[in-house]
Amino acid sequence: MEDWVIEDEDLPLERKSLLPGKGFFVPDDVRDAQRDQEIRERVEGADVIVVADPDADGLACAAIVREVYGDAALVPAGPHEIEDGLRRAVEFGEPGFKLFVCDVCPDRFEYVEEELADAVEAASEVRWFDHHQWTEETAESVRDAGVDLVIGDSEEECTADVAVRSIDADLPERLAELAEVTRDHDLWLKEDERSDDLADYSYWSDADEYMDVVQAHGADLPDEVMDFLEERRVEKHELIDRAVDRAAMKEIGEWTVGVTYGRCSQNEVAEALREQGADAAVIVKPSGSASIRGTETFQRAHEVARQVNGGGHPKAAGCKPDIYEDMMDYANHWTSQGATAKQVILDGFRNLPDEPADD
Repeated sequence: MEDWVIEDEDLPLERKSLLPGKGFFVPDDVRDAQRDQEIRERVEGADVIVVADPDADGLACAAIVREVYGDAALVPAGPHEIEDGLRRAVEFGEPGFKLFVCDVCPDRFEYVEEELADAVEAASEVRWFDHHQWTEETAESVRDAGVDLVIGDSEEECTADVAVRSIDADLPERLAELAEVTRDHDLWLKEDERSDDLADYSYWSDADEYMDVVQAHGADLPDEVMDFLEERRVEKHELIDRAVDRAAMKEIGEWTVGVTYGRCSQNEVAEALREQGADAAVIVKPSGSASIRGTETFQRAHEVARQVNGGGHPKAAGCKPDIYEDMMDYANHWTSQGATAKQVILDGFRNLPDEPADD
């Protein structure tokens, strides 16, 4: 396949909003080999390693660990990549390294059991900071494996908050404030405009660059970064507008659910749908994953996500329905604007029991 087929820099914006990015089309084995090489170069011989979700919250945790320990190698690992992150830490780290796992939660202990056992054996200590919704059984199993696990209240703290209060160190005020501003975005409080800057910058920049900047400046990003963000936000807002325009409102029981499709910033789309009267929002992405966002009137997003191969918080969760057998299914996904994924997730709302789950 020619490179230009999957390049999206020159695509008309409408088509770009309907298709996944170039990385989606790279086979997993090729991407994994590339990632292994990149992480090997970053991690090999490291005494301190952070396995973290590479969003603003996870990267803030890594920056805090770096501040305390002088240096720490990052192994990026999203919620469905925890076992890969642990494996890479063990494989490439210096024997006896200190391991921090931040801002990720396994859906089941069995998914990480083997890799976590190897990490506990190889590392001098393993500490895990998070704020997601853990099942009691999974949390107990992780602790029994020999991990110092600290789980914050997902309604009150982000993982950076957990790191600040859990690491026994005299942190500079700018990093304590960084955690507070990160919380404003991660818990969707929307009270500090700097939190959107952090979220956008963490998404658009290299992870090490982001950590270097916030470690030095905290939540007050320098002028050159703000100029960069303003330039990138022109297209961002156009993609948001397209996703909002193609949204539909569905009445499910006592809730109004706004559902849409597109490559976009899900939090801003969800906020726009909330302003239009939605109690919850479902944003299906071209990659096949989806974000579920709640409001004060719907705080069961994580219960919906758990039904469709995901999880998260009461008002912010993610999932990827297990409905893609081959490329024809993805082709249908793109041309139908996620029709099957939308239906599966909306069924998750319909299948909720009358009372919220006791987490």
